[in-house]
Amino acid sequence: MKGGLILAWAVIGLVLFWAIVPGLFSGYDPIAGVPADKLQAPSGQHLFGTDAVGRDVFARVVHGSVHSLSGALVAVSVGLLLGTLSGLLAGSVGGVVDAAVMRVVDVMLSVPGLLLALTVIILLGPGTVNVAIAVGIGSVAAFARLARAEVVRVRRADYVEAAFGSGGRFPAVLWRHVLPNSLGPVIALAALQFGAAILAISTLGFLGYGAEPPTPEWGLLISEGRNYLATSWWLTTLPGAVVVAVVLAAGRISRSIGKERA
Repeated sequence: MKGGLILAWAVIGLVLFWAIVPGLFSGYDPIAGVPADKLQAPSGQHLFGTDAVGRDVFARVVHGSVHSLSGALVAVSVGLLLGTLSGLLAGSVGGVVDAAVMRVVDVMLSVPGLLLALTVIILLGPGTVNVAIAVGIGSVAAFARLARAEVVRVRRADYVEAAFGSGGRFPAVLWRHVLPNSLGPVIALAALQFGAAILAISTLGFLGYGAEPPTPEWGLLISEGRNYLATSWWLTTLPGAVVVAVVLAAGRISRSIGKERA
């Protein structure tokens, strides 16, 4: 179990370093290629091979990490902020407000996440930032439902009732006592949603709604290689393996956070 967690953190740490200092991991240009080197299989010179225009695939994966990770960070931030505030409002106020907020959450949960994200993209337009916002909006309902359940649990605790009984103002008690003690499971969900956001952003990039060519975004890399799947398997398999590894690592870290805060 410890080994798996260490490996998960190592994967996330490596990808973060890719995003921060990509030049340390690859000296090739992710945009310009050498036509004479096109469609070369993985080797010591090109770890992930080359694509149809002679660009180093590993360099494109490394440089593309900043787009995928930043997009996932924006998506999780949008879902965490809007969802937590909605859940806090519903769980603390109760009554009609609680019923109204949770009915909206139920409607959002009834719509598949990818379909909801596509609907938002239609309104906002394609692009990396818009895709990240759309994915984040699609995760608001999950954050709101979990945050509301935790707020209701904490709201009934003795120390919260004592804070109100000692003259504490409603906003102050929420900020000092209810919210901090409700965030544990929400943070674990945020870690899980980080991996899910990378997968969703890659999926939307694969469908053509994300970054435009020749931007090295993970979903776009997989999409560009699908026409060569029969002859050049590395164009889709290796970038796809990176996406899978990051998603699995984020899920493992999420489970660890959930156990620690349980």
